Amino acid sequence: MTRALASRLAIRILRGEYAPGDYLPVEIDNSAKLGISRSAYREAIRILVSKGLLDCRPKVGTQICPRSRWNILDPDMLQWTFETEPSEAFVQALFELRLITEPAVAELAAQRRTDADVARMRDALDIMRRETLMRDSGRAADLEFHRTLVSSARNLFIASMSSTIEAAVSWSTLYKARRYRLNRDPVPDHEQVLNAIANRDSGAARWSMGLLIRKAHDDLLASEPTSSQSTGQL
Repeated sequence: MTRALASRLAIRILRGEYAPGDYLPVEIDNSAKLGISRSAYREAIRILVSKGLLDCRPKVGTQICPRSRWNILDPDMLQWTFETEPSEAFVQALFELRLITEPAVAELAAQRRTDADVARMRDALDIMRRETLMRDSGRAADLEFHRTLVSSARNLFIASMSSTIEAAVSWSTLYKARRYRLNRDPVPDHEQVLNAIANRDSGAARWSMGLLIRKAHDDLLASEPTSSQSTGQL
């Protein structure tokens, strides 16, 4: 209940129903309107404060924070943003972030991976090939591929970013699958990355991962809306 309410409130803010600087209705009125307890409402507000969306001050109220304070790399924030209609600028910026980070991660993975890492990525790739990214199982395998790649880098600080990288991969892929027809098979791009890592070719791993991300972004820009999208329905 609490997390569902936090999600509802966050999505309303991200959609612009509340603008930075606006105040939310007072707690007792808003919790009654939403049909939940005041304690559940307060906990939902705490969640959004921790994400930088809200500032809550005694005797002042709960205010929407400036966008500069929003923790947009938080996995929940990425999920909520993709549940709205993210702007082209947001999607572009996310792919730019992926281009900065993931090729370097792949380069390290090629140097430090174990045989078990390669086996896990190969298993994930087999599922992706069989299930495709149009299915939940295929997207879960895609996430496992990227998760294993991150862990293969054997870097403490990169590992701390793993949830953000995974969320960026997961939600951008789901957004594309949900909103557009996928007209190109991305498995060969992943296979090229895997082969470079398996061969411990760090330069090829970096280059292949960069190419994978660029193609994924190009697919999104060039893809055709699904019938549900063309009618304005999700």
